[in-house]
Amino acid sequence: MEARSPAEILAYTSDAGVTKVRRNLFQELILAFLAGVFIAFASEGSNMAAFNLFADPNTYGLGKVLAGAVFGTGLMLVVLAGGELFTGNTLIAVAALDRKIKVRELLCNWLVVYIGNLIGSLFIAYMMKESGLFNSGANVLGGQTIKIAAYKTALPFHSAFFLGIMCNWLVCLAVWVSYGSKDLTGKILAIFFIICLFITSGFEHSVANMYYIPAGIWAKANPAWVEASHVAADALANLNWGTFFYKNLLPVTLGNIVGGAGMVGLLYWLSLKKKAA
Repeated sequence: MEARSPAEILAYTSDAGVTKVRRNLFQELILAFLAGVFIAFASEGSNMAAFNLFADPNTYGLGKVLAGAVFGTGLMLVVLAGGELFTGNTLIAVAALDRKIKVRELLCNWLVVYIGNLIGSLFIAYMMKESGLFNSGANVLGGQTIKIAAYKTALPFHSAFFLGIMCNWLVCLAVWVSYGSKDLTGKILAIFFIICLFITSGFEHSVANMYYIPAGIWAKANPAWVEASHVAADALANLNWGTFFYKNLLPVTLGNIVGGAGMVGLLYWLSLKKKAA
């Protein structure tokens, strides 16, 4: 398998960032919508694979590993089929550091892609609710969907922030290593193992949460799924659109930016650019 060196990956990442910000708004929004759909498919699929294991404390860790094995499909689709994912696009910061693009262009891309990802994720979350699949396992899937969403909206701000940093540190490393491979197999392997590590660890991904939490909010309207969730009444009351945005999405998004743009993009730019000079 042919591979790029770390310095070559840095240059490739920088050029890719320029390409991304120079797309027109319509193209960028469609690709962002698709990426949101891909990550939502990965999120619901990982839940479907592991919901029974999640329900038992003795098999919870095994469930996380199984969910991680399934979830990597989402980033594979983004990278290989084509899509614009906010968390991966934090690496566009490399192009800004190289002064190939303006900071305004970077922020505009992040905003458009974030909105597109949200629309795509909500689209799949709504279809999952309407499909009846949350009835799976005698309503346990619906219950686990609520339980996951309630957990995420109950996280303290600082916890969600640090979980967001660690998440996108790994996600952007998966993108970074996939950029290093010049063939399909290498890209798939790079993504699979690193994303499996992120999901197994339990870190927080802003775009995945655009599926997990709205799905839980919509699911809590069904009494059978609420009963299967075993979530306390106060936690259910705390699960709403307001807590979705300001108690989870805000800190996790900020953490994702630090993890991707800072811990991957900036650190490699500082080390590899200095070496090249």
